[in-house]
Amino acid sequence: MSWLAVRTNDGADSLTTDELKEFRFRGAPIPLMDLQRGIRKPAVLEAALSFRTVYRPEGTDRPYNDDVGADGLIRYKYRGTDPGHPENRGLRVAMERKLPLIWFFGVGPGAYLPTFPVFIVGEEPPWHQFVVDAVSAGALEVEGAVEETLKRYITVETKRRLHQPIFRATVLRAYETRCAVCSLRHSQLLDAAHIVPDRDDAGIAAVRNGLALCKIHHAALDSGILGVRPDYVVEIRADLLAEVDGPMLRYGLQERHRQKLMVVPASRRERPDPDLLGLAYEHFRTAG
Repeated sequence: MSWLAVRTNDGADSLTTDELKEFRFRGAPIPLMDLQRGIRKPAVLEAALSFRTVYRPEGTDRPYNDDVGADGLIRYKYRGTDPGHPENRGLRVAMERKLPLIWFFGVGPGAYLPTFPVFIVGEEPPWHQFVVDAVSAGALEVEGAVEETLKRYITVETKRRLHQPIFRATVLRAYETRCAVCSLRHSQLLDAAHIVPDRDDAGIAAVRNGLALCKIHHAALDSGILGVRPDYVVEIRADLLAEVDGPMLRYGLQERHRQKLMVVPASRRERPDPDLLGLAYEHFRTAG
């Protein structure tokens, strides 16, 4: 996990399957993830080491929407339906010993975002699944008047921790780790911006509602300084165009006015949704 933290900018960036092969333990290559099966249980260990969720293309349901229970915790399906399968036993041993695991979440073909540490905190045999806590080192057992409030808090925190890094990694992968507005390519300086905020009903958790933006252009978008028309043309608020300031204002903002986005995803289904851009642009235009 320390190796992953260094290689992924503390869990912010995804890794390709080839990059994952670079891991060494005591000089020997040790696969961190099983490319053939969902659960990785090395023969030398009694407990599982990791599990993965495969990438599903845009338009399909995502686990952070569908697999979060009412308690705010993730459900991960058995390997098959036999609770005694060695891989299922590996997850059960990790649960019994309260051992940390790595969850590899597919964010593109051959690209995975590792979430770690996560813990198996329960098992639901009738549904052939384990309960995964990706927020803390153990499930919170609450009773009494504050139970529902705490459950809501756990649900929000779980979705926040899972959704934000997965959304970022998926969007940056689609934009080839470049800012859509200026083409800057340094992942530490890039964010995944929502076109329509996720607090809005239309703010879907999908790449087509996202833009890879450097931090200056993300801040400009969120503050209403920058807007993007449905035809992918950038506009800068009128009062900013009239200002005289340093080179950042001139080159970073003013000269992008009425210029096309410099980077859009190669896949048409991952490109910014014109309808969502239209909603955001109308808000930009009326606010300005």
